[in-house]
Amino acid sequence: MRILVVEDERRLADLLKSGLAKEGYAVDIALDGTDGLWMATENPYDAIVLDAMLPRLNGYTVCARLREAGVWTPIMMLTAKDGAYDEARALDTGADDFLSKPFSYVVLVARLRALVRRGGGERPTVITVGDLRIDPAGLRCSRGDTPIALTPKEFAVLHGLARRAGRVVSKGELLREAWDFAYDGDSNVVEVYISALRRKIDKPFGRSSLVTVWGAGYRLDEGS
Repeated sequence: MRILVVEDERRLADLLKSGLAKEGYAVDIALDGTDGLWMATENPYDAIVLDAMLPRLNGYTVCARLREAGVWTPIMMLTAKDGAYDEARALDTGADDFLSKPFSYVVLVARLRALVRRGGGERPTVITVGDLRIDPAGLRCSRGDTPIALTPKEFAVLHGLARRAGRVVSKGELLREAWDFAYDGDSNVVEVYISALRRKIDKPFGRSSLVTVWGAGYRLDEGS
């Protein structure tokens, strides 16, 4: 799952990136509103953490322009201000949630999980593909009643496939889903995680739900 953090305080941005990465998210950072608007428009994100007071374009303007452009990625607005007016302004411009600085990191993560679960449109709380269940908010996976332990990156790759179940997902799409904007390593890393997922979600259960479509990508089916 991929998160965009738009925050001009570099130290806070880096702390958020480090903490959220440990939670299993791929995190991109924008340090001003103009870059944040461009990144949020050009890339798919599961949620956006958006500071209200930004250089070049403030967070309220960024949020409003995203909604005007039909981008409905869930947005959590951060601000150093405290008061009903600022909260109302954030929500009125299209934000989904609001958190005043200084904030509790535990609360931020919990609210972010709720936004990811809600999604940008209609999205089930738990994604079901056959008897495979993927819970994005809880980072849990199971086959029938059997829980499956996945690393955060394995979960991110599986989540990218599950969201498009029955469709071919290219290696490039999975890279954008599970690795941050700055990743410039070998794209074959996707194959490594696909192999690991097969060993965990298919082989122990005698299934073949994770299919390689040569020259095109991968597809998650209900399996046989």
